[in-house]
Amino acid sequence: MGDVANTEIIPAPRELSVVYNRADRIFRRIVTSGALTSLILLGLIGMFLFVKSAQIFNDRGLSFITGSNWTAGSGDGVIPDDFSIGPMLTGTILVAVIALILAMPLAIGGALYLEFYAPFRIRKILNALLDLAAAIPSLIFGLWGLAVFTSFGERWSILLNSRFGWIPFIKVQNEIFGRSPFVAGCVLASLIVPIITSVTREVFSRTPRDLIDTCYALGGSRWGAIRTVVLPFGRSGIIGGAMLGLGRALGETVAVYLLLNIVFRYNFRILESEGGNIASLIATKFGEATEYELKALIAAGFVLFMLTLIVNMLAATIVQKSTVRK
Repeated sequence: MGDVANTEIIPAPRELSVVYNRADRIFRRIVTSGALTSLILLGLIGMFLFVKSAQIFNDRGLSFITGSNWTAGSGDGVIPDDFSIGPMLTGTILVAVIALILAMPLAIGGALYLEFYAPFRIRKILNALLDLAAAIPSLIFGLWGLAVFTSFGERWSILLNSRFGWIPFIKVQNEIFGRSPFVAGCVLASLIVPIITSVTREVFSRTPRDLIDTCYALGGSRWGAIRTVVLPFGRSGIIGGAMLGLGRALGETVAVYLLLNIVFRYNFRILESEGGNIASLIATKFGEATEYELKALIAAGFVLFMLTLIVNMLAATIVQKSTVRK
């Protein structure tokens, strides 16, 4: 009997195949073409920026990224051209990180309220307003920050300086708080909160209902279900929304241009009234740039392009690892 059992023929596993109809094939081709077109356009943009800025990187090398001077020469060689974006690159990252730190608690709290606490009618109204806020142009936020929020930002800055002025990155040399990275970061936070909230709420809404009901059945509270089920399930969405908001904050132009004094000096103090970012530098200098300075501005755009691309790649990696751990 044992020999018979050992020699029993095990049937080969069946191969499953999917047969697409004509509509499915057409749709797949359209979607694939759209995706490839996006990648091709992205590659062409990066190639264009690199080709146009190659002379700057060849002339300046790494000092273009680490230097702290932006001087347009006289054209006759008496005053040489000297272009570098070190302070602007630092300011770009600093303001974006401040905005992200301020926006994340508001976005997560707002998403949880909309999905689990708000009544149905209020939820519908707030969701519509949230989508509308995400589409407001950054110019509106910049003007609002300049006309309305600056006074509040100054008071908050004075309070921070008086309470935490002993911390190196908060301590200031000149107590002028109106146009600081902190104020610009607050305005950028209000700009990216709707985007992060919208993405996070959508991910929270896809939490399996049976897991939440199981938590309730075991005697858990609503907060217990959120803490043990919803937040772990939505971790990848939170990270993805945060990186999406960070990407927009890195490339923001008008709001930072209106709220920061562009000063080519490294500034790591968030309350100091000086700074700037790469996008606002390009917007400021582009109209009156010489031919060589224009290449330097394109090189600055290429650096910003690569910075945003790296952030997005890191975000995709983190989201993928976070999803695998679920």
